[in-house]
Amino acid sequence: MTVRTAFEKARADERAALVGYLPAGYPDVAGGIDALRAMVDAGCDVIEVGLPYSDPVMDGPTIQAAAQQALEGGVRPVDVLRTVEAVAATGTPTVIMTYWNPVERYGVARFAADLANAGGSGLITPDLTPDSGAEWITAADEHDLDKVFLVAPSSTDERIAMTTAACRGFVYATAVMGVTGARATTSDLAGPLVTRTKAAVLTQGSDLPVGVGLGVSNGDQAAEVASYADGVIVGSAFVRILLDHADDRAAGLRALGALTEDLAAGVRRG
Repeated sequence: MTVRTAFEKARADERAALVGYLPAGYPDVAGGIDALRAMVDAGCDVIEVGLPYSDPVMDGPTIQAAAQQALEGGVRPVDVLRTVEAVAATGTPTVIMTYWNPVERYGVARFAADLANAGGSGLITPDLTPDSGAEWITAADEHDLDKVFLVAPSSTDERIAMTTAACRGFVYATAVMGVTGARATTSDLAGPLVTRTKAAVLTQGSDLPVGVGLGVSNGDQAAEVASYADGVIVGSAFVRILLDHADDRAAGLRALGALTEDLAAGVRRG
């Protein structure tokens, strides 16, 4: 199943898709795979596998803490690809979310080929814009990989139009200014950003889905975002559960499953 197919299936069910994120290699490679599979089993429609990076300028403290521990444990891009392969084998579309520097160091064409061979669906590139991403766009198209770029409340209408035109799979609307992290309330910037993004997509004669990431941490917040977005993206809340259960992995997996079920019910209410 492709990312687009997952969104279309959710749309046919008259709901938003649930997109779940964890960094590869935390608490270790095998433990990270177990956690992501638990999220799939409990209702995630799409999985984002984070590639841990030493300078995560857009990540909040929760994701930074887990990624740093993964790096200290020796995780490398090959381990991220192994994680993708294991999760994609479940039939759930799996993408990598990564800063651009590790892909450049690995080799853009080689990374695209290895990602495709692992069964991955594409990349989310938070610090790469379409006008600077020609090499990635070429490599992605060659291997039929999705290209997920970001729009933000500060994006001009022209930039939103350029970004959505370059995306495939979905467009990532990051509706909170600043770093990532779970929040007690959702942002009032999200709805207007989705409206602007959907207007650009419609003008292009497309029905590209819009996924929103803004610190969702429970089912009620997921329902709120699902009322106007095609996808609800959750990361920090999942990572926090693993950090909080570092001494009891079995309990962590149970808690992860429970949160996923709550979020999955939320996107259905929305």
